[in-house]
Formats: sequence, structure tokens, C-alpha cells
Amino acid sequence: MSRIEAADFLGVRHQTLSAWASNGRYGLPYVKVGRRVMYRISDIEEFLDRRTVSNSEELIND
Repeated sequence: MSRIEAADFLGVRHQTLSAWASNGRYGLPYVKVGRRVMYRISDIEEFLDRRTVSNSEELIND
């Protein structure tokens, strides 16, 4: 999916995903196709799994 579609899915601005990509924050993989940046649905789902919390202080699988 495109960066805009991925941002909509995640509930963040596409500029946020751009910033995460440039500084490596959160380790969300992306794919470059020419000038386009694309995200695999499976990578987004895995990202969400890694960010799932069991309580307010602990990330599951981190």
C-alpha cells in the first residue's frame, strides 16, 4: 500500500511515516519502487503486533 494508505490505516499523518523512515524510529519496513515508498500489509500487521501492550508500561514481544 502507498504511504498515504498506510498512514490512514495506522491513524497517523503520512509525514509521520516519512519521519519514521528517515530516522529509523519503530523499525517499520518499507519498500522503494522507483521514487515511490510502499508498505506491505504483513509488515504493518507485524509492526502493530510488536506495538501491542498488555498494560500501560509493557510492550508485548519487546
